[in-house]
Amino acid sequence: MNELIEFCNKISTLDEISSADLNSILKTKSVKKNEYLADSNSHSKELFFIKKGIVKLCFNGNGKEFIMRFFEENILFADIESYVHKKHSKYEIVAIEDTEYYSFSFLEFEQLCLKHHRLETFFRKFMTIANLNMMKRISEILEEDATKRYSNFRAQNPKLLERISLGDLANYLGITQVSLSRIRAIK
Repeated sequence: MNELIEFCNKISTLDEISSADLNSILKTKSVKKNEYLADSNSHSKELFFIKKGIVKLCFNGNGKEFIMRFFEENILFADIESYVHKKHSKYEIVAIEDTEYYSFSFLEFEQLCLKHHRLETFFRKFMTIANLNMMKRISEILEEDATKRYSNFRAQNPKLLERISLGDLANYLGITQVSLSRIRAIK
């Protein structure tokens, strides 16, 4: 469970007591490839931290899958919208590989944030980073062409590129596999 504490400490340093309290609410779980951590028929109540494997955050629109993000080892994430609005999620979280992860309840974590200023500081900074990442993702989709998006993904995620399918990559980039094949042939 030290991976999550190390992740937190990179954003905002925790002390021993807050680290121990955070560790006390963690649940270790695993899913096989193509299994769900969460589906669109559920209300999100947990945060997730990937210990081993990769998942995708995606949704289906008119029979087409759209991938918002990939999450691999040592990344914390959640479906904040579902939790905050207390409604069923629009998204599914699906394992791309066999995946081991920690999960912990939003409610328990919020209680720890009230108890430990350092955890609250960590979460505020984490949410700021997550917001900036999502703004970057939206900007990329709206402002860049598919070739530039592929180029950026390849430069920023070379190891991830080796672990995801071309179909998933095309869905993430918002293009067809045929278009992705053309772009890859040019590069």
